Amino acid sequence: MLSRKMNGCAALSVLAGVLLTACGGGGSGSESTAEPAATSPVVTTDPVAATSSPAAPADTIESSALVANFCAAPRTGIDPFSGRPYPDKPGTVAQEKSWVRAWIDETYLWFDEIPSTVRAANYATPQAFFDALRTPALTPSGKPRDQFHFMYPTSTWQALTKSGIEAGYGFEVAILKPQPPRDVRVAYVEPGTAAARAGITRGVKIVAVDGVDVENAARVDVLNSALFPSSAGQGHIFKLQELDGSVRLVTLSSANIAKMPVQNVKTIDTGTGKVGYMLFNDHVAPSEAQLIAAMARFKADGVQDLVLDIRYNGGGLLAIASELAYMIATPAATTGTFFEKLQFNGKNPFRLTEAETVTPFYSTSVGFSTTPGQALPQLGLSRVTVLTGPDTCSASEAIINGLRGVGVQVTQIGNTTCGKPYGFLPQDNCGTTYFAVQFKGVNNQGFGDYGDGMAPTCPVADDFSRPLGDPAEARLAAALSYRATGVCPAATMSLAKAGVPGIGEALVSGKSPARMGRFLQPGALSPR
Repeated sequence: MLSRKMNGCAALSVLAGVLLTACGGGGSGSESTAEPAATSPVVTTDPVAATSSPAAPADTIESSALVANFCAAPRTGIDPFSGRPYPDKPGTVAQEKSWVRAWIDETYLWFDEIPSTVRAANYATPQAFFDALRTPALTPSGKPRDQFHFMYPTSTWQALTKSGIEAGYGFEVAILKPQPPRDVRVAYVEPGTAAARAGITRGVKIVAVDGVDVENAARVDVLNSALFPSSAGQGHIFKLQELDGSVRLVTLSSANIAKMPVQNVKTIDTGTGKVGYMLFNDHVAPSEAQLIAAMARFKADGVQDLVLDIRYNGGGLLAIASELAYMIATPAATTGTFFEKLQFNGKNPFRLTEAETVTPFYSTSVGFSTTPGQALPQLGLSRVTVLTGPDTCSASEAIINGLRGVGVQVTQIGNTTCGKPYGFLPQDNCGTTYFAVQFKGVNNQGFGDYGDGMAPTCPVADDFSRPLGDPAEARLAAALSYRATGVCPAATMSLAKAGVPGIGEALVSGKSPARMGRFLQPGALSPR
């Protein structure tokens, strides 16, 4: 199995998730509710790591503060994102591994479930050691409870979260079937990118890349490398099948793509009032300003309901999820309540008071991409419809759970979400940013147990035959119909079961781990 490679990640053995596989087995049907492979274990053990040996000496766990920033290859100069000198000091791999073990012991939600046989001497790198330091426990359905451990080169993580920039062509890939015969489609296209200029649209099927057949080729490493470029400047020839069946060749060169996380903002007139619709794809810094503008537009339009399309939104910054939930809900619902409370391990690693564990419904802008402290527009809705799928994850699930926690009726159309009530406080050490599960989020009613995902009110398959935001697209059509009748549209469900061409479920979006999480903004918490 292979997975997406990100800038500089190959040396760290970082994997975003299973993408294309070389052999058959476990194929998905159009109504599959299996978890997306993008949320399977996201890091593989370093290939040069030794096998675990009970004979290795027990690790001595000391305070992470004593070994932080002692690096085998220290960075020098000024960090371009913080404007401050790098904190690195000359050190050793052993010191880096010692820091990893200490950080896990202090902050990991399930620190006391780490197997005693996982010891530093058995792993060649701190990254491989980190990968092994996770709980072996399972969810009620039998999947690993911690599928979410991962790491990133710090510079790559900073570029993505602060600016929404990631290498690519401008299209988001949806893999309906990762095993032969594979089915790879375009889920959506970022405006102004190479893909958009080439006229590529949602639903287009990727037939071949550089002459390599996507459907049955054994060389999945070639396909993955081309579909998910690790850097800008990589050129590839794509053979594309349009929705009308015609085939054409398109040459694309990868670039650093600044994503537009909020798209297709529109007001739909219906027989029972105005309904707002928007596609929200990423909780990254630029989305704050875009969400505020969209909600202000809906408020000016006098919308009476909202359809929030988060089927491809893997999450991101938790504060942005809180801002959006506040802008949706009524003043009565968000007054005197909280959006999410963070539950840490029994050591209380960040020495927080009860009040400090609470993420409020932010009523003013945090300041990720707009002036901080500005009053947020509020639609004042007592109900909202969300369109979801297996790539709806973490901070996106927090929107649903947070609104339900204060009595907002959330109707869910689509497929089961990924099941990630957990979150991270990203921590850099020696140029690697580590993501270990450090908290679980619960809503105002104390609920946060959805490790196997949130099931939809109406199961409706993803419809690649129409543009997102088209009132006739299966999930949006079902949302509008359910709003009017309170009944799930049987016709749409039967289409999904029949496997009509263009209708299916994107089991893997190809999104990187940085776009599939629930993250606290830098500086939100500090060990004390």
